[in-house]
Amino acid sequence: MAENGRRLSVSTWSLHRQLGPSWWDSPEQPQKTYGEPWGPGELTLPELPARLADFGIHTLEICHFHLSQLDDAYLEQLRAAHDEAGVSIFSLLIDDGDISNPQHQARDLAWIEGWLAVAGKLGAECARVIGGKTLDDGAVARSRDALASLADVAAKHNVRLMTENWFDVTGTPGRVCELLEPLRDQVGLCVDFGNWKGADKYDDFAQIMPYAGSTHAKCSFTSPLQPDAVDFERCLQVCDEGGFSGPYTLIYDGPDDDEWAGLQIEADMVRPWLG
Repeated sequence: MAENGRRLSVSTWSLHRQLGPSWWDSPEQPQKTYGEPWGPGELTLPELPARLADFGIHTLEICHFHLSQLDDAYLEQLRAAHDEAGVSIFSLLIDDGDISNPQHQARDLAWIEGWLAVAGKLGAECARVIGGKTLDDGAVARSRDALASLADVAAKHNVRLMTENWFDVTGTPGRVCELLEPLRDQVGLCVDFGNWKGADKYDDFAQIMPYAGSTHAKCSFTSPLQPDAVDFERCLQVCDEGGFSGPYTLIYDGPDDDEWAGLQIEADMVRPWLG
């Protein structure tokens, strides 16, 4: 588990409407492809740290597709903006790649390794990768070997590797534990409240909390700015009972376009659990 304490954090995904453009990059198409799927935006990524600090939060996770450039000058500018605002980059979220696919695993690993270098240049504490999209009899073993290799690469950049309960290989608590137990000292886990559904999800979360170094604290909104507080509080209780001690990264993806208002609602619900 993380040793630097419970605190509020935000993912750039929670502000994708504020940030506007994306620059998608994937193993299949390894170039920054510009698009405005969420409109032109009102805030640039270098402007975000100061705005986030004014909001009272000093930890950020950055989605890889929100980086408009990867040259050293831009990354240094972005890192300096965070330093000036007193905002730490907890994690770079690498949102593509299939490390369990036997046919293009090598290609995807090489692509991810490039992003681990970016995480290091940004001064990120961690980088989160997908644990695997392809699920077959050998998938968990392939993913485990790949994560071990990536963890070694990440360490060379002073970055800790993490994965998440997201996509097929890490889609059940049993597979998460099977994957991570041998890698406890090398690979951390982000537990996302929104990725698992059903009545058993709280028990499922409890099983994987011993590996958790961070959470994606995503609250469902039943209507604009109306949170499902019962579900969210139950997830927070599971974290507390599991001894979680890392950042609660707020994930807002509600129907109301006022992302800051949605984040404020989530922050107000999480703060009592930080003590």
